[in-house]
Amino acid sequence: MKTHWQILVVDDEEVMCESLAAWLREDGYSVDTAASGREGVEKARGRDYAIYFVDLKMPGGMDGIETMMQVRRLHPEASIIIITAYATVDTAITAMKEGAQEYIVKPCNPEEISLLVSRIIKVKNLQRENTILRKKLSRQYVVGDVISKNAKMGDILKLCHEIAGLRSTVLIQGESGTGKEMIARAIHHSGDRAAKPFVAVSCAALAETLLESELFGHEKGSFTGASERKPGKFEMADSGTIFLDEIGDISPKLQVDLLRVLQERSFYRVGGSEEVRVDARVVAATHVNLQQAVAEGKFREDLFYRLNVIEIRIPPLRDRREDVPLLAHHFLERLAHEMGKDISEISEGGLKLLMDYNWPGNVRELENAVERALVTCRGQALTEEDFSFLASNGAAKAWATPAGMTLQEMEKLLIVATLDRTNGNIKESASVLGIDRSTLYEKIKRYEIPR
Repeated sequence: MKTHWQILVVDDEEVMCESLAAWLREDGYSVDTAASGREGVEKARGRDYAIYFVDLKMPGGMDGIETMMQVRRLHPEASIIIITAYATVDTAITAMKEGAQEYIVKPCNPEEISLLVSRIIKVKNLQRENTILRKKLSRQYVVGDVISKNAKMGDILKLCHEIAGLRSTVLIQGESGTGKEMIARAIHHSGDRAAKPFVAVSCAALAETLLESELFGHEKGSFTGASERKPGKFEMADSGTIFLDEIGDISPKLQVDLLRVLQERSFYRVGGSEEVRVDARVVAATHVNLQQAVAEGKFREDLFYRLNVIEIRIPPLRDRREDVPLLAHHFLERLAHEMGKDISEISEGGLKLLMDYNWPGNVRELENAVERALVTCRGQALTEEDFSFLASNGAAKAWATPAGMTLQEMEKLLIVATLDRTNGNIKESASVLGIDRSTLYEKIKRYEIPR
C-alpha cells in the first residue's frame, strides 16, 4: 500500500528536486518537496514522512547533516537518505554516524532509487504489521495509546497514569462502547503489575451459578459436571488485575461474595472449605448508574463504596466530537492494513457525516462503521456514500429524550434503531449495544420487535 507512506525530497536544485519527486510519484508514492533545509524541517514539523531524501550541500545556513539532525529530533523513526554530488569517505562516515540510513551519489539512478525505497518500505510495512499483531495478540494498551484530544479525556488519562501503580479499586462508568475495558487495560499496563495477568470477566454474560464458578472456581464434585478442581478468574489474576465488566448486573448473592473478596482479599471456591488468598487489583465497569441502583435497592451500598474508591466517568463520543476524526483515521489505518485495502483517506463529506452523527454505540459503533464502509468502498478514499447507511436512518441528527417515555420504551426504541442501522444484523447490533447476542434475542422477543 504505497500511498500510506509519504516521502519528502529536500534539495535546493529545482531540476534535481522535481526529477526525483517525479520518479517516486511514478512508482506510486505520495511525495512533497522542499527547496531548503529550513523548509524541509518546517514541513517535517507538520507531517511525519516515512522517508526523507536530503541534499548534503544546501545554502541558507542549514546543510544536509544539520537538516537530518533536526528531522531526527522530530521523528526518530524516519528513514533519511543523504544525496550529494561530492562523495567522499569523510562525508559518508559523518552522514552515517549522524543517523543517515543510506548515502547515494548524484546523478541518481532511477532504478536504484526505486529499489532502495521499495526495500525501506518493505521493512516499514513489516514493522507496522508486527506492531499491530503484537497489540492484537496481547491487547496491551498504555495510557499513551488511548486516542483523544478532548479535555475531559485528557484529565482521565492523567488520572490513569497517576493511579497505575496503586492497588486501589477503580470503578469505570460510561455508556456501552465508550472504551471502558481499554481504559482498564491502560491502567494495568502502565503500572507495576503490567507483567502480571490481566483477566477480564463479563458479569452480564453468565447466569449467577456459572458466574460464581467463573469468578471463584470450584472443587471437584461440587456440582454435576465438576470432574476436577478449577481455579477461578480471581486466582488467575493473582498479582495482576481482574476487570469486572458490567458489575451492575451481578446478583445480590454475588454482591455479598464480592464484598468479602474486596474486604478480606480471600474467598472460597464453590464447594470448597479451603480459604484462597489473592492479591488482585479490581477494576470494575458498568454502563448503568450505580448510585441510582443503590437508591433503588438493587445494588449494595457498602459494595458500591468499596468499588468506588477511584471513580472514572468516560464521556460518550457525542460529547467529544473532536475525537471522531482522530479515531476514524486510526481505525481506517488499522483495518485497511488488516483487510489489505489501499485506502488511507476519508473525504471531507465523509468526515462531516461522521461528525454530525450522534453515535449511540460510541467508539465501538464508529469502529464498526469504518469497517463496514471499507468493505463496500470501491475508491481510494471513504466518502459520504460509503457511510450512507448512517445518514439514511436519519440518526445523524441529535436525539432528544421524548417526554413521558418509560425506560422499557426507550430500550425498545434504541434496539429497533440499532437493528435498522445494521439491516437486522444481530451480531453487529449486539456489539453496538454492548450486550451478547442471546440477551439481544431475549429483548427482541420480550418487546415483540419484528425481524
